[in-house]
Amino acid sequence: MMEFSVRIPFVDLLGFRLERMEGGEAQMAYDPAPEHLNSFDVVHGGVGMTLLDVVMAHAARSLQTDMGCVTIEMKTSFVRAAKGPLVARGLVLHRTATMAFTEGRVLDASGKLCSHATGTFKFVPRLPTGAGRVNPLNRIPTD
Repeated sequence: MMEFSVRIPFVDLLGFRLERMEGGEAQMAYDPAPEHLNSFDVVHGGVGMTLLDVVMAHAARSLQTDMGCVTIEMKTSFVRAAKGPLVARGLVLHRTATMAFTEGRVLDASGKLCSHATGTFKFVPRLPTGAGRVNPLNRIPTD
């Protein structure tokens, strides 16, 4: 198990675990908690989309660890209900100087595809965070 290179409070809350991040690929593990389920007792789609977003972003960041990256767009297809322990895999399909084009997959414990996504991420410089800092994307103080 690897440590995330930056703290992402929402990822901490969900309990995603980074297993691999190198060469344009990333892999994460996730054991859904009861409060992460929907009314059908399967993983809520928003949690599944977050897992895909984070694993694709980490695949992109693996190519340039001194930069952060932000999601520009993402398309998700839900193939089957996601239950039990899940594995997410992200892959960079193409990279330019400022963007990474990626795909992600979420698999259940038997290796069946639960969801698939494509995403575009923009590389951005890391900025200090914390109380009193200004979010450069919308100029609103973060505290």
